Amino acid sequence: MYFKKMLGKKCYLSPIDVDDYAQFTEWFNDLETTQYLSAGPMPVSLNSEKEFLQELVKTHCYSIIDLEKNVLIGNCGLVDIDNINQTAEIGIFIGIKEYLNKGFGSEAMSLLIDYSFKMLNIRNIMLRVYSYNERAINCYTKVGFKKIGNRRNSINRNLNSYDIIYMDMLPDDFYKTNMSGNSK
Repeated sequence: MYFKKMLGKKCYLSPIDVDDYAQFTEWFNDLETTQYLSAGPMPVSLNSEKEFLQELVKTHCYSIIDLEKNVLIGNCGLVDIDNINQTAEIGIFIGIKEYLNKGFGSEAMSLLIDYSFKMLNIRNIMLRVYSYNERAINCYTKVGFKKIGNRRNSINRNLNSYDIIYMDMLPDDFYKTNMSGNSK
């Protein structure tokens, strides 16, 4: 069952439903989907994914649900939340390929970022992205992330070395870029 925790025009973010473990397991064993994720090469069993989701539901990680069809399409969330320094790291993936390049990822990120700044009092959100993931880099730039550095030749995929790009965002970066988040 899904709940409209954060509502957008195309999608909404819902607390993760542990019963979706089979769908997540399918996605995490699809190398085309996971080539952009740090856990990409890891095999994922049904039991391990169910256990993982049981822990994940205790955090600020959410299912991305197509608003019109009420279908699970991916996941996004915050990790390494530091309440003292008001920082966090964000991540996202879309598991259903037909939803790529249609604005669902940028809307889901925007919903979570707005929530993070307004409700969780986060002041800086960071992410990591592989240099070959141009679609994600474009999405992150679109919602207001700025590149802050590279870790050179730090990821190896398909017999090639790539950089990990670090990006971050402050509230002003987000609200100047996204009119939907007008709170000032």
